[in-house]
Amino acid sequence: MNKTYVAKPGELEQKWFLVDATDKVVGRLASDIAVILMGKHRPTYTAHIDTGDFVVVVNAAKIAFTGKKLEQKKYTWYTGYTRQREETAGNRLERRPELIITEAVRRMLPKNKLAYKMLSKLKVYAGDEHPHQAQAPEPKELGIK
Repeated sequence: MNKTYVAKPGELEQKWFLVDATDKVVGRLASDIAVILMGKHRPTYTAHIDTGDFVVVVNAAKIAFTGKKLEQKKYTWYTGYTRQREETAGNRLERRPELIITEAVRRMLPKNKLAYKMLSKLKVYAGDEHPHQAQAPEPKELGIK
């Protein structure tokens, strides 16, 4: 009789992937990144253990939006004062492009304590430079139809 494999913490070696976000659609790229962070791309996926890999995203400032989302999509957040702050996707892309990808991926992860560990393995940079050359991240093409 075959037994079901259950991964144990620290048992699996975590890889590093390098993703270029140039001209990639935000949602498609974010969903592929979320799958890798959760570890669902592996046959040894275990829901209650962090089996995912590290993802380094470069060129976040060159991300693409479909349709009129650049002008019409609104990002809102609460500051503690009596109203919410709001800005368009175009303004956020100029101001903090890393936050667009990070927030899109965060919302696609499970809503539990393990998601914080998964999100800490995501490294997003606006330009094409990153400080993770020592980990030798292997290039991976994500966000393709």
